[in-house]
Amino acid sequence: MSSEKDFSEIVSGLAKKRGFYWGPSPEIYGGSAGFYDLGPLGKLLKNRLENVIRTSFVKANFWEVECPTVSPEIVWKASGHLDGFIDPLTKCTKCEQVYRADNLVEELADGESLKGLSLEEMTSRIQELGIQCPKCKSELGSVEQYNLMLKTTLGLDQTAYMRPETATSTYLLFRRLLTFFRDKLPAMVFQIGNAYRNEISPRQGMLRLREFTQVEGQIFILDADEMNWAPYEEVKTETLPLLTYQSQESGSEDVQKVALEQAVKKGYFQKPAYAWCVWLAHKIFSGMGFDDSNMRLRQHLPTERAHYAADAWDVELHTKSFGWVECCGIHDRGNYDLSRHQEFSKQKLSVKVDKKPVVPNVLEIAFGVERPLFCLIDNCYDVNEKGEVWLRFPPHLAPIQAAVFPLMGKEELVGPAAEIYHDILDSGLVTQLDQGGSIGRRYRRQDEIGTPFCITVDYDTLEDDTVTLRERDSMQQVRIKRSEVVPVLHQLVKREITFSSLTT
Repeated sequence: MSSEKDFSEIVSGLAKKRGFYWGPSPEIYGGSAGFYDLGPLGKLLKNRLENVIRTSFVKANFWEVECPTVSPEIVWKASGHLDGFIDPLTKCTKCEQVYRADNLVEELADGESLKGLSLEEMTSRIQELGIQCPKCKSELGSVEQYNLMLKTTLGLDQTAYMRPETATSTYLLFRRLLTFFRDKLPAMVFQIGNAYRNEISPRQGMLRLREFTQVEGQIFILDADEMNWAPYEEVKTETLPLLTYQSQESGSEDVQKVALEQAVKKGYFQKPAYAWCVWLAHKIFSGMGFDDSNMRLRQHLPTERAHYAADAWDVELHTKSFGWVECCGIHDRGNYDLSRHQEFSKQKLSVKVDKKPVVPNVLEIAFGVERPLFCLIDNCYDVNEKGEVWLRFPPHLAPIQAAVFPLMGKEELVGPAAEIYHDILDSGLVTQLDQGGSIGRRYRRQDEIGTPFCITVDYDTLEDDTVTLRERDSMQQVRIKRSEVVPVLHQLVKREITFSSLTT
């Protein structure tokens, strides 16, 4: 196994070899950094993650909407993106290669971070650390601001921008949503859709893209409801892995397992409704295959937060490739967003509270899908003592959930195998009929792409109507009736039964 520094190349090599993702895209023209194509297995894996996300939001009583990805300039002036959606950049004084300063420091200086520093302080810190241009080893220039918005034109002359997130387009719907929710708050909606950020020098492959799929859940809520939030009462005894800003300021990265109600009592969360949002984000990422051994919730330092934010926490995932990776932000945005759009649009975006107009607050859960997708591949990558590669995806997330093999390519075996393949496919699971090579090689191919279960049709099948069902992780096999294949697979994929229960 190569060192951790090289692990991202190992993961990317497998991903490209097996059709998870390719790029930078378009490859035949040399590629543009920050753009990647999802191959067949990558698209299936992304669909699985989006299914988990969508189901989680719907079960939490959110409604899904979809909005345009382009909006006129005034929208982004009102939202603050034109003035505040910026990255700190530094340029090589010799070769003029441009880098995002904070990412470069985290990449080249273990344990160092520029979070919360001013541009001048960032410049000084880079000099103190002796960080040079990775390309030509020359001195880096001062850190400056760079706006990430992608500009375009509507018609002949109307300036517009591609959205850098989905949230703003949701805020623009507030009056319509208020009607839909019969003038009652809280109102809970989410979007899953494309977003665009004009990263000047994207690095770290799939973790930093110029085009990506953004997920954002928004709760329009009043002060009283934030403090008296019924869903919080249902989950307040559940624990979360918290890294508070107080711990970070004292130099500690020790995660505390804290019950939600204790976190509220200790002041880690100011409002029960916001605490519930943090819990929901943790639940969504748990459903995407991560647990507390590789996931933590990190509170933003006060200097990191936007000026309007009452609180902000991130879901961070640990990878073998890049260490801790920020994958989701949970934000208490106050009434900043609706107030700004009310000001710029001259439209009323308020509700009556005690006969007075009140602009509602917004609680937000925001993340891209591609980052957890990469992190899941990274976390599930495994190599045994023989050097054989496995992707140990949880069954409900595996791109291909079952593969069907005829023992040999003879018609008397291929026919029944094809029938089983179609039965599994018709049941809603994704499956593959694989007839090429030895049975051992076929098992290895499926192990390498993460297929959790394989079904083999052999000559005993013709005699007693049974097949061999094999589990990827334990490599155990069991004979089951052909008629049981589909229901058993569904139970295994849904984690209603364990494979060991079939062998006892």
